[in-house]
Amino acid sequence: MEEKGMEGIIPLWKEPGMTSHDCVFRLRKILHTKKVGHTGTLDPDVAGVLPICIGRATKLAEYVTAEGKTYIADVSIGTATTTEDASGEIIAEKAVSEISAEQIEEAIHQLEGEIAQVPPMYSAVKVNGRKLYEYARNGETVDRPVRKVQIHAIKRLDAPQSITAEAPTFTIEISCGKGTYIRTLAVMIGEILGYPAHMSALKRTRSGYFETEHCFRLAEIEAMMKAEDQHFLLPLEKGIAEMPRIEVNAAVHSEILNGKVMPEYLFAAVNNEARVAVFHEGKLVAIYKPHPEKAACWKPEKVIELRPGNLN
Repeated sequence: MEEKGMEGIIPLWKEPGMTSHDCVFRLRKILHTKKVGHTGTLDPDVAGVLPICIGRATKLAEYVTAEGKTYIADVSIGTATTTEDASGEIIAEKAVSEISAEQIEEAIHQLEGEIAQVPPMYSAVKVNGRKLYEYARNGETVDRPVRKVQIHAIKRLDAPQSITAEAPTFTIEISCGKGTYIRTLAVMIGEILGYPAHMSALKRTRSGYFETEHCFRLAEIEAMMKAEDQHFLLPLEKGIAEMPRIEVNAAVHSEILNGKVMPEYLFAAVNNEARVAVFHEGKLVAIYKPHPEKAACWKPEKVIELRPGNLN
């Protein structure tokens, strides 16, 4: 039987060996509900924070996906692989001479800010209607689109010491925007240092509002459901915690529920934003954005709160 009215966001700790879709499939069975969606894939080998949207929260999945992320990665210098991570076949090697801590610091800080990345061939980016990994598995090559991504900060987490052929790996923490390939970042660090390189380990420690300490594992969620405890389910408002917001009164709330185009003055405090979360009495009502055709107006991108009597 489906759980009536179940909605919110589960900060799931995805364990290695599972795809993001595997997690959704398992949660549909555990929660007895079909309306479950993830917020951007994590590779099967990667562990980390994976917010899962339940019920009405699925309307917010694209916004949760777009929020900033934090990762911890091991970068191994001296070998490059087909997949840019430890799962691939070695395609280039170069003996590592000593690389100083200062050289590493300089290399990683060169990659902060807006940078251009070419997605790995073993990735889900689509070119001409096919995913890049489909080309790669068939031994085909294809021109890949260059993407601009935002790297907010990179810092080294292990001891600030030199690396050598005997110990060619160091650990970094990356705070970044949507669409960043950490595998490719590892390769780029190697290029700056003059060596082939790959990402030898990765975990995601933050996705938007949600951090490691917020997370539950699948086994924990299953046990809590059996105990009729839903504390793993956080309010859907947490999914857009980083989005600019306004609070509206009851009269405006009623009009927004009906998807009305609203005058610009309501959004004066956030007028330079691309989109804004509209709240009433602390609850998320809708996502609005400037109207592309009507001057001095804003339009709904999504109405999140259900109108009375509407169960969809």
